[in-house]
Amino acid sequence: MELYEQIRREYEHGGGTILAVARKLGVHRRDVRKALASAMPAERKIPERQRSKLGAAIPLFEGILESDRRAPRKQRHTAHRIWTRLRREMPEVEVAESTVRRYVRERKAVMGLLGQETFIAQSYMWGVEGQVDWYEGWAELEGEPRKVYVFCLRSMASGAFHRAYPHANQQAFLEAHELAFAYFGGVFHVLRYDNLKNAVKKILRGHQREETARFIAFRSHWVFESEFCTPGEGHLKGGVEGEGGQFRRNHLVPVPKVRDLEELNLLLAAGSKEDESRIIEGRAQSVGTAMIMEREHLLPLATEGFDLASLHFPVANGSGCAKALTNFYSVPLPVGTAVVVKVYSAYVEIWHQAKCVARHERCYGRHQKVLELEHYLDVLTKKPGALAGSTALEQCRAQGRWPASYDQFWDVLRQRQGKQEGTRAMIDVLLLAREHGPSPVRQAVEEALKLGCSDVGAIRYLLNISGQEPPPPTAPVHLGALNRYDRSQPSLGGVRPPAAELGSDGGDPMSTAVKPMQEAAIRQYAKQLYLPTLGGQFAHLAEQAVKEKQSHLSYLEALLEGELEERSRKAMARRIQEARFPTVKTLADWLPMCGPHSGGAAAKSE
Repeated sequence: MELYEQIRREYEHGGGTILAVARKLGVHRRDVRKALASAMPAERKIPERQRSKLGAAIPLFEGILESDRRAPRKQRHTAHRIWTRLRREMPEVEVAESTVRRYVRERKAVMGLLGQETFIAQSYMWGVEGQVDWYEGWAELEGEPRKVYVFCLRSMASGAFHRAYPHANQQAFLEAHELAFAYFGGVFHVLRYDNLKNAVKKILRGHQREETARFIAFRSHWVFESEFCTPGEGHLKGGVEGEGGQFRRNHLVPVPKVRDLEELNLLLAAGSKEDESRIIEGRAQSVGTAMIMEREHLLPLATEGFDLASLHFPVANGSGCAKALTNFYSVPLPVGTAVVVKVYSAYVEIWHQAKCVARHERCYGRHQKVLELEHYLDVLTKKPGALAGSTALEQCRAQGRWPASYDQFWDVLRQRQGKQEGTRAMIDVLLLAREHGPSPVRQAVEEALKLGCSDVGAIRYLLNISGQEPPPPTAPVHLGALNRYDRSQPSLGGVRPPAAELGSDGGDPMSTAVKPMQEAAIRQYAKQLYLPTLGGQFAHLAEQAVKEKQSHLSYLEALLEGELEERSRKAMARRIQEARFPTVKTLADWLPMCGPHSGGAAAKSE
């Protein structure tokens, strides 16, 4: 600029010619002409330099920025994240972060991906304020992209807590609070929210809010204060807004691929643990150190947790289900039974008479039925034909809890016993899971198929001996000792001996081995013939008959007599119940109420 001024002055008051000015000032005649043409020097053209070091990484940058066009707006790469990936994926390219930032900014400006937001820095005291918000993210659960809702509680003096849920409902909202309090080791004095429906029912004038009843009870239980932002003014809780963006960009980019929400939350917990070593700009200590220093300034934790469930009071309908919100859940109770349904964020519990009778995974659909096959087994014993096409069985297959061995065993039972009786026998096998558990029953069914057995008694026998130790090895027997097993040859003209006594098997070891299988089969046959007393007493009466040396006919007579007496007793009890007497009294209860003559007559007759 000074040179141009000197040239113009020399030309005006000095040599007067371009050549004289050029010789006197030692410049080119072209520069003199430019100075005379304009008092302002023209801008210099800067030649475009080749990016020698950055050239190898440009394809990676372009691929990342192009993929960000299809990615969610809040899960795109930042320049720092791109530089971090460059160092990990292409360590041979040594480029400064500032170079990457300039290039990314230029390309984002051309591609229309730039966005700006300004936050004003604030100062906070230890343990005074925390900020709460939900933010959305995407994850691949079992290969399928799904949107998740991440709860974030940010301490304005230290770190943050993150947890993902399938839906941002009130149960998840309150549960995440308790987990966050446990993570920080205390409760903040003030928590700041926006006007989310989990806490605010209606926005009133100014800062006044009509809050939900459960949020008020939760706040009273944990003894903290709440403040709410002005609608549309997200910068009033800029700390948690920035934390959600920072955490999502660094730990949810690229989109995580996990098995389920539990694995995703483990990934979020690992990310929070990793962030404890981070030093926030403008602070002297790391996030983890600040959390330790802040812990002594927090309010103490409550001695017990808050009841997070929302309560519903339905009645079991004709489909054996209880309705909670918009869905139906199966219950093992008669129709018309009043129950209490406790709805949590991940599961649903059904209570009756202070006992939890059913527990289901919570369904977030609408007008869906969540059925458990075990709840319908008692009804299916009376309606076996409904098992094959039942929705409960279909859901059991879809969840992978109906193995192929069950279908094989069921087919064998139907071939041997018929369609109806075979299905009823299969239901009896499923009922054994109540006593022994599903896994042992499955193993017993597979073992029975290997042995060629197809009877419920065999399954029961295998379950009973599964936990027993194997018998000791049998001592070797000399061949000459086997003569005691010889039997006399049948004669054509002989007279048949009298009825044999029970227990005259001669101590045959083969009968001892087969005896448990025979008893199991007899119990099953008695159940199918509707002879429950016979099935329960035959073993005891058999031992008694052996001791008393009774004949087979006497043993059979005792069995039938016991069955008849039990049926008569049950019939009388049923008639008394149907009569609905206010009080049941016997003859012995009436004798003291009779007069003295009646008593004397009774005594005399005796």
